[in-house]
Amino acid sequence: MTTLAELTTLQVGGPAARVLEASTRQELIDASVEAWADHESLIIGGGSNLLVSDEGIDGTVVRVLTSGIERLPEAEGRRPVRIRVQAGETWDRLVASSVAEGWAGLEALSGIPGSVGAAPVQNIGAYGQELAESLVAIEFLDYLTGDVVTLAAPELGLGYRTSALKRGRAGVVLSVDLALEAPAPGGAFSRPIAYAQLSDALDVTVGTQVPLADVRTAVLGLRASKGMLLDPAEPESRSAGSFFTNPIVTEHFARGLPSATPRWPTEAEEQARVLPLGSPVDSLARPASGEYLVKLSAAWLIEAAGIRRGFALPGSRAGISSKHTLAIVNRGGATATEIVQLATFVQTRVLSEFGVILHPEPVLVGVSL
Repeated sequence: MTTLAELTTLQVGGPAARVLEASTRQELIDASVEAWADHESLIIGGGSNLLVSDEGIDGTVVRVLTSGIERLPEAEGRRPVRIRVQAGETWDRLVASSVAEGWAGLEALSGIPGSVGAAPVQNIGAYGQELAESLVAIEFLDYLTGDVVTLAAPELGLGYRTSALKRGRAGVVLSVDLALEAPAPGGAFSRPIAYAQLSDALDVTVGTQVPLADVRTAVLGLRASKGMLLDPAEPESRSAGSFFTNPIVTEHFARGLPSATPRWPTEAEEQARVLPLGSPVDSLARPASGEYLVKLSAAWLIEAAGIRRGFALPGSRAGISSKHTLAIVNRGGATATEIVQLATFVQTRVLSEFGVILHPEPVLVGVSL
């Protein structure tokens, strides 16, 4: 019997009662509908952002194995390159292909594990770039209606590591449409570098545009140095990547933290509101209190709370990565329970020291934090 430990990068998770593999779009539609008839089901791509319980899935798991990158016709006079990517396509293969073609927009997202279909669920991002900047639409099999629909990017409620799909709109992403930038006459250059760590690695200032291949090489190097590249020979890569998202707090709250706490201004996520008919709609750039929001560094908070790289609870086979405190790794034979125990300990320490609640980034199946 197949276990979820075999299908996830964290390598934990109990058995699946049944596994269906979908290699074509129609197979994915048929397998998903069949799986939904079970009392329990799970759709899985690369398994890179999942923490599944030790009890596993008493139902059907659908593995998304569809692949393909198609260039779409472009409107006359428009520079963006439009592509459609099947949900099971490996994300980094897509990035490598776009860089090789000279298309800008995904270069800073190099090395992120997993499949393309999972990318809009999480609105993946790294080193100053987010999928939301390039996403046009998705083709979506709706769980409630059974219909295949096209959802434009604005309908997905994309935010920092979240979307309407992650917040509860059930269904399966079949394909993703992206708009990337065609090469300029002078060559294939990146979008302006927007992240200080990446600009330092490239030895340029923030806002500079550099050759796409240079950005990809630098990002892959940075991810490798943090143990964030999948490598079967590297025990540190048995993880779900960053386990916690960077917390967003009010500026007022942040002023009460130690002065050394890294922080970056950010925008408030737009919240749904009900207004009387005809009422003016004011700006949502600030929360209701009138304060700006700031993003904190989860890695800094964890280390400042006394949890060092390589830390593990006594007797546990789960540990903090020796390369980066944001990653929880499976040191060999760890259980989901051990992962949850360590994550809970980290949350408790940070909350006790700073009053900040860290939220997990992976999708949790059968476990809670």
